[in-house]
Amino acid sequence: MNHEKLETNVGWMGILIAVAISFGGLAEIVPLMYNAESVEPLPGMKPYSALEVAGRDIYVREGCYNCHSQMVRTLRFETQRYGHYSLAGESVYDRPFQWGSKRTGPDLARVGGRYSDDWHIKHLINPRDLVPESNMPGYPWLAKDKVAVSQTVANLRGLRTLRHPYTDEEIDQASAALVDKTEMDALVAYLQGLGRYAPKNTASPAAATDGGQP
Repeated sequence: MNHEKLETNVGWMGILIAVAISFGGLAEIVPLMYNAESVEPLPGMKPYSALEVAGRDIYVREGCYNCHSQMVRTLRFETQRYGHYSLAGESVYDRPFQWGSKRTGPDLARVGGRYSDDWHIKHLINPRDLVPESNMPGYPWLAKDKVAVSQTVANLRGLRTLRHPYTDEEIDQASAALVDKTEMDALVAYLQGLGRYAPKNTASPAAATDGGQP
């Protein structure tokens, strides 16, 4: 079949284009799938604590990822503001990852330790008490609702089946660590852990101010 016959036969042309795209897609996707399995945690990195796991679940439940990303790109203006760009090894214990793509509020990948626990609590209850121009909704009920202990312990066991290195002792102690903890405590613990193991930039990132959120 020469080119002239091929180019004038719509059926054959469509089939061969689909085949070419399939081979090209496989050549790009398959190596990445194997590479993802070889990504190692950053040095000294540990999986989330029981309280942080509960906080991460609340973060997802409340849809925080709809307005906040957790991925600092390799662009100078990003690293100057947020800190070292995000690394694959930071996300090995994230299921699913929270990289996101929308920033109604600033990126949170490096927010851990930037503000005090009290700041986060006040901000989550009513953001405009701290940042008048903020358009972020408040979450006052988090300070009253208790963490779902049994669900969090079950989540830890599930994560261990996915090769997160939780020990029997850590899972056994999880219930005690979560007693009387509020959802606010859990969410703040999760936020304070973000970026904990990331490499540090020599220049301190500028404080986040856009949109009123941290």
